Amino acid sequence: MNDRLERLRETRIVAVLRAPSAELAIRATEALIAGGVTAIEVTFSTPDPTLAIAEIVRRHGDGVYIGAGTITQPEQARAAADAGAQFLVSPGSVPAIAHAMLTTGLVTMLGALTPTEMMVAVSLGADVVKVFPASLGGPSYLRSLRGPFPDVPLMPTGGVNLANLREWFDAGVVAVGAGGELVSNAAMVTGDWESIESSAQAFSTAR
Repeated sequence: MNDRLERLRETRIVAVLRAPSAELAIRATEALIAGGVTAIEVTFSTPDPTLAIAEIVRRHGDGVYIGAGTITQPEQARAAADAGAQFLVSPGSVPAIAHAMLTTGLVTMLGALTPTEMMVAVSLGADVVKVFPASLGGPSYLRSLRGPFPDVPLMPTGGVNLANLREWFDAGVVAVGAGGELVSNAAMVTGDWESIESSAQAFSTAR
């Protein structure tokens, strides 16, 4: 077992936050943690993501496994690391971006969908391959990938919901990334923190 992935294996569910603001990302994190989901990925599509990450770290410390996602520029990797991120996620596998992520020393997750893209991600040094968008193939597709890639830690993102959560884990993933099905944009905008907490409880129980 890769010790670098111990926290990821323990948490199993990563909440992918594409929040309308840093403040709402912080507030959504409070609700997620209250519901039992403690792995949080704040995406760079969120305004001021590093501010959100730093504040979440300040409030929760080791009580949260915090990362930065949608890394599409090399400089974002260092900015996220400086803010206190513990893992970094990119939707693709671009050499310059992968190098910047790996240079931080943090757990690095590179995106891929096809077998060729997975081979690229692994060759670049990914700790985890983010299968994205996983909704295109579903758990059966990921199970097929296990044939040529039996030892590659996989994290499907996109299309993960309560109805298929167990199927993903049965397919042998290290963790799943859950976005709108877990923490909806509408709930964040309206401040419906109870529904986010309830959703987190449901995901946490089902894992």
